[in-house]
Amino acid sequence: MKRVEQSIAISASPEDVFAYASSLDKIANWQSGVSSARMTSTGPIGVGSTALVVRDLLGQHIEAPLEVTAYDPPTLLGLRSEVSGVRADASLVVKPRGHGSRITFAMELRASGFTAFMEPMIASAAEADITRSLDRLKELIEAG
Repeated sequence: MKRVEQSIAISASPEDVFAYASSLDKIANWQSGVSSARMTSTGPIGVGSTALVVRDLLGQHIEAPLEVTAYDPPTLLGLRSEVSGVRADASLVVKPRGHGSRITFAMELRASGFTAFMEPMIASAAEADITRSLDRLKELIEAG
């Protein structure tokens, strides 16, 4: 298992940061490599909700099912996904910081089977994606 984690300060309230970051309608705007996302369960988002995210990776569209594993607005969103033997457990934690917020995006990756040897490379790529994603999230939220 590999864990990657990045944080960034954003000049907006925790409520505004959480609302934007947890909205599937907006996830493709800020998450690196995500081209689309849609709910596959009914009702409002909460623990147990499911979605399908399409990621662009090396010229391919990869469908990644997501399950919400934690949902505590405006503080915590937990997600789980598994594709091709790689399981990702991700969390977004938003905390007040001065007149704004600090958001931490963490991911634990577990590769199995024929992908196990690639776990360090997958983690390195995920860390770069998280950095780009948080930078983009900050840019979008602070631009209004």
